[in-house]
Amino acid sequence: MAKDTLEISETLVPTILGNKDTHIRMLNNIFSVKTSVFGGIFTLEGDKTSIELARKALEDMVSIAATGKLTTDKVTDILRMVSDKTPDACDVMSDCIKVAGRVKRVNPKSSTQRAYVEAIRKNDMVFGIGPAGTGKTYLAMAMGIHYFLRKKCGKIILTRPAVEAGENLGFLPGDISDKINPYLRPLYDALYSMMDFSKVTALLEQGVIEVAPLAFMRGRTLNDAFIILDEAQNTTEEQMKMFLTRMGFQSKVVVTGDVTQVDLPANKNSGLILVQQILKDIKGISFQQFTEKDVVRHPLVQRIVKAYDGYYGDK
Repeated sequence: MAKDTLEISETLVPTILGNKDTHIRMLNNIFSVKTSVFGGIFTLEGDKTSIELARKALEDMVSIAATGKLTTDKVTDILRMVSDKTPDACDVMSDCIKVAGRVKRVNPKSSTQRAYVEAIRKNDMVFGIGPAGTGKTYLAMAMGIHYFLRKKCGKIILTRPAVEAGENLGFLPGDISDKINPYLRPLYDALYSMMDFSKVTALLEQGVIEVAPLAFMRGRTLNDAFIILDEAQNTTEEQMKMFLTRMGFQSKVVVTGDVTQVDLPANKNSGLILVQQILKDIKGISFQQFTEKDVVRHPLVQRIVKAYDGYYGDK
């Protein structure tokens, strides 16, 4: 059994402890340590490796608390990143994308997410590829709104292929708009969380924000726009080429998808898989690969993704 101590300003102690010591209980649970506090002295007990990780997490919590922005959600992110041995947790969390809805600020929650955001800033075309829950679409949406609000683009275009996953569109009630809207709902959900509802509604009516199925992109040239193609694993090779060549002047394109969740017919190849081979060496294009370590939903999701990867990896 090893022991270590860390002295913290007493003014920060309540924030570090959390409501009813929630933060410290989380730290103890994640790293299997015992933490005692006297004044501003935190004493950690456990095995050597666990104490080293717990101390790093505490130091990161102190750094964030000193800015007055330590929340339970951020403690969760810190503990996850330290557990995954992310060396720059504080730097990751210091990055901030300002938006203007119920959510005011969006922060990357892993090194890969931060690299992804930085790639969008530096490149005109970025591919975010990886499992569900890694923030690919959400961060792309945040960057699109951020650019639009700062007049770095004139419109936001959100699109995804309307590919059936076990159901038949023809069996759904309503006209073509009613049939397609459920496929676009995740894009609307992210949009409404980051901009005021009334403003989004007005911009949609004006066509300044456009949410449409991929088929509606054909024949267009998209200038001065931030364009997001979601669920790109369900594009065919031809659709991917069609979409990428719609890009016009003063535009940014972000393509997101998960190559393990292709819903195309067996005789169709995914455009997202092929494009990684064709465009991998093209200057101005960045490919960011996410893994289960970047999953920022419920901790069970990360374990589910890892289990599936292990199952199919053994086949």
